[in-house]
Amino acid sequence: MLSNTSKYAIRATIYLALNTRNDEKIGIRKISSDLGIPSPFLAKILQVLAKRKLLASTKGPNGGFCLAKESKKITLYDIVTVIDGNDIFHKCLISMRTCNEDLTPCPLHMAYEPIRNQVIKLFREQTIDDLAHDIKTTDRIIAL
Repeated sequence: MLSNTSKYAIRATIYLALNTRNDEKIGIRKISSDLGIPSPFLAKILQVLAKRKLLASTKGPNGGFCLAKESKKITLYDIVTVIDGNDIFHKCLISMRTCNEDLTPCPLHMAYEPIRNQVIKLFREQTIDDLAHDIKTTDRIIAL
């Protein structure tokens, strides 16, 4: 459902929530190494998030990335829409257009609409803080 780019962006944002304090920044090489994501690709993703004010970045030898706002104010919806736009939440499952029940809806529209609404609600309500807290407080093995 999510692009790899969105998955990497979510993982990196959770990583920063778990590993930075007081606006301290973590370098791209460290994040890349710890998450197993190629540095050049991850750098582009994080730059996009920084440009949209979800992350803060500093260039130079002591530079790096940190969250630009509290993790409880960053939702999965924020990240996914910055990276991939909101088409994932509104495009038809079997067509290339937006599903619209006012026109002729696709054959899956009526069955998928409640699911789509649940997914949108989940992504709008689930924060990076929620996910980071879950990782810290459970015995689950969560591979970032």
